[in-house]
Amino acid sequence: MTDHRDAKTIKLAVVQMHMSDRLDDNVERAEAHVRAAAAAGANVILLPELFENLYFCQVEREEYFDLAHDVENHPFLSRFGALARELGVVLPVSFFERSGHAYYNSLATFDADGTLLGIYRKSHIPDGPGYEEKYYFNPGDTGFKVWDTRFGRFGVGICWDQWYPETARAMMLQGADYLLYPTAIGSEPAEVESPNSHHMWQRAMVGHAVSNSAFVIAANRIGTENVNGHEQTFYGHSFLADFTGEIVKEFGESEEGFLMHDVDLQEMRRFRAGMGFFRDRRPELYGPLLTLDGKTRRG
Repeated sequence: MTDHRDAKTIKLAVVQMHMSDRLDDNVERAEAHVRAAAAAGANVILLPELFENLYFCQVEREEYFDLAHDVENHPFLSRFGALARELGVVLPVSFFERSGHAYYNSLATFDADGTLLGIYRKSHIPDGPGYEEKYYFNPGDTGFKVWDTRFGRFGVGICWDQWYPETARAMMLQGADYLLYPTAIGSEPAEVESPNSHHMWQRAMVGHAVSNSAFVIAANRIGTENVNGHEQTFYGHSFLADFTGEIVKEFGESEEGFLMHDVDLQEMRRFRAGMGFFRDRRPELYGPLLTLDGKTRRG
């Protein structure tokens, strides 16, 4: 495998798609999008969060735990590993994981030779109208992960992780070149819906691009999904932002397919070093970040 420091220019792609309640349908369409992106020259291809089914977390129903599978006997992870190897691309793949009696919102990363590099389990779990994830998912126990791949070193946060600057900074401190965020975000019940929700979602991640001088890629789903009588319309607007925070590629709210952008890793690294964000950090002052209430404990 080529060391990530040897890579100069790579092509990053993001997939935006709708989902159905049929696993085979979703997986086949996801694979078709990956193949199309790879045929166009993409090296790293990001799919949306939990693309295997409708966003079942709109409601709390015991039967949806049946959608989870363990890594060893998973119905489609090996398929995407083989696809990564066939196409020579890096694939981070979101899935609903069961491990013993625990359940996680997880992501497997396959290198361009099909090797499973590891699993990340979503760290921050939301609980609110339309996003009842605490009912289904244990808090992730892997810590924030970065992976060396044939096409750079990257970190992945999953959806709600995107709102936390600590997530992005922790991954960058582990040497990430760029950050990926598979997500499922859309409308909320009328009483809590904000007219700026779509813009807030993007602005949080664009802020990570700016403050870490890193490319940020976000993949969202599209369409209106009805789960047990609850209806949710997803924002779309998947995007790629460069290391200055400029959104260089973006889908609309209903387009399906992939977007791709060339990334000059050497240029990005030089810019990051020149900005001095990682030179001027003062870790000894950040003790309050290790507490919930901001009060540094003594003795």
